[in-house]
Amino acid sequence: MTDPVEPTGERSPRKRVTNYGSGRAALLDAAVRVVARGGLRKLTYRAVAEEAGVTHGLVVHHFGSRDALIEEAVDHAVRSSLKVNALGTGGGTADDFAAGLGDLVVTGPDLQAFQYELLLESRRRPELMPQLRALYEEYFATARRDLARVLSRPVDRGLSRLVFAALEGLVLHQLVFGEREVTEEALEELRSLLRSLTSPASDVSDTGDRTGS
Repeated sequence: MTDPVEPTGERSPRKRVTNYGSGRAALLDAAVRVVARGGLRKLTYRAVAEEAGVTHGLVVHHFGSRDALIEEAVDHAVRSSLKVNALGTGGGTADDFAAGLGDLVVTGPDLQAFQYELLLESRRRPELMPQLRALYEEYFATARRDLARVLSRPVDRGLSRLVFAALEGLVLHQLVFGEREVTEEALEELRSLLRSLTSPASDVSDTGDRTGS
């Protein structure tokens, strides 16, 4: 498949997307970058075409309507986010919990920014909520499983959400302010807290009972 022929002129050369599968993914990646910089309201055929270096007509051909473009961009971002999630990658110890969180922001800032834009936009567009909810339910479940492995016991929803909120806050802070070193310092504090929770309270009480007997 080739791009529609454009009139000759002073325009700079555009990249050609010739494979339908990879071309579609490239356009969706461009859509994520557009939203990350300007919000969902800036997501237009023309903006995506300019970002991807293709013709306006090619974007229209792939998606047909702006709503379809938005829906597929959201779905693409959700699937991409789950693939690069910093959770679920450690060895099940407190020392490697959320390993790679700082790298996640460095290597994929647009994808992270897209998610935060989506969170805000879902308050105005409730139709976006199902996909967003599905993404975060997967995050919540992964955080809960990771914590259960680290602590070697079941973890309730409150604790898992508290820890996830801390991680998400660190991502947002690094995304906006940089300061990756702050992320790493905070993660080490979190891991220290988790290490303290791996020692059963019963051990302390048992020791006390034995000492007092």
